[in-house]
Amino acid sequence: MERPLFAALLLVGLIVGSGVGASYARARRGWKDYQTARKTVPGARRAAWLMIKVVTTKIGVIVLLLIGAVAYAAAGGSDPEPVAPDPSSTPDRPPGR
Repeated sequence: MERPLFAALLLVGLIVGSGVGASYARARRGWKDYQTARKTVPGARRAAWLMIKVVTTKIGVIVLLLIGAVAYAAAGGSDPEPVAPDPSSTPDRPPGR
């Protein structure tokens, strides 16, 4: 009578122990992953701010170039518009006799 009772208790203990052990192992892995991620966050944050700084600098340069181009076009640029010839003007060749 004692032997089946011990076998049943041992079986129940093994089932409960394997469930608790698996949960404990999962919790340890999660804690280790959390600690690893926590250590890498400052470096990742620094890299993200550096990328933001690079992108905003490029956008700023492009915006300044566009503003300069618009201002240059508004000021008239350097090429004056060609003047149409006056209809009363003579042709380029000298008058014949």
